[in-house]
Amino acid sequence: MTQASAGGAPLTSELFHTGVYKPNQGRIVRQVTALVIWVIAALGCWRLYAFLPGMVGGANVATTAVPAVLLAAGLWFGYRVVNWPRFADFLIAVEAEMKKVTWPSKDELIRASIVVIFTIFFLAITLFLFDILWQFIFRLVGVNS
Repeated sequence: MTQASAGGAPLTSELFHTGVYKPNQGRIVRQVTALVIWVIAALGCWRLYAFLPGMVGGANVATTAVPAVLLAAGLWFGYRVVNWPRFADFLIAVEAEMKKVTWPSKDELIRASIVVIFTIFFLAITLFLFDILWQFIFRLVGVNS
């Protein structure tokens, strides 16, 4: 199976294009995905910027230039990856499926949350009682805890 029949060009060739793939479809999911990638890239570069001066023995041009270049590359990658046809089609499908979801009402959410919280407390108490029971049994048998 060739790359073209598998769903489009590889990501490496897509990184050097500037076009937007299907601009009116899946906009919200694609924008949020790009934003998350940009935030991760920015936080990584900020951490690198804080770490480099201690690593090279003081501030110089490289301690600013390397994080800046990596930030620019991360921002470009975030923009391009959400326009890569294979990934963009996936994100478009995700947004379409999310529109089909029926979300619970506020009353339904409260009832379900109460059931979950009660179940967690019940299981915690049950496990605590089993722990006490096994400690008692092990002490009777002579196993020190």
